[in-house]
Amino acid sequence: MSEIDQILEETKTIAVVGLSGNTMRPSYGVSEYMQRAGYRIIPVNPKEETILGEKCFPTLEAIPDPVDCVDVFRQPDAVPEIVESAIRVGAKSVWLQEGVAHPEAEARAREAGLKVASDVCILKEHRRWSRR
Repeated sequence: MSEIDQILEETKTIAVVGLSGNTMRPSYGVSEYMQRAGYRIIPVNPKEETILGEKCFPTLEAIPDPVDCVDVFRQPDAVPEIVESAIRVGAKSVWLQEGVAHPEAEARAREAGLKVASDVCILKEHRRWSRR
């Protein structure tokens, strides 16, 4: 089983860093799809109160519940800090969306025991995975 398949199978809760309340943004559509697919979505956006019916949190560290996967909708230069936060909160994986990659931060996540998906869309991968 690929690392991506393992992430999708083992994940129940996804903290989405950079989730926008704007329904036209990719982060919203992807998160809405994943929520409909049965995953709990926890928005991480300090500028919003609620998104997709879920309370927003300003940081990963502010989330009171365990997080399985940290899905990143931010620019690559933000990834190292997000990876460090994911490690601190005990996440099991980090998912960097299409157009987002940071080899050094990805290596750091793996060294800390996290699974990593990089520069790939979780929605597209979930559709592929769920058809197998």
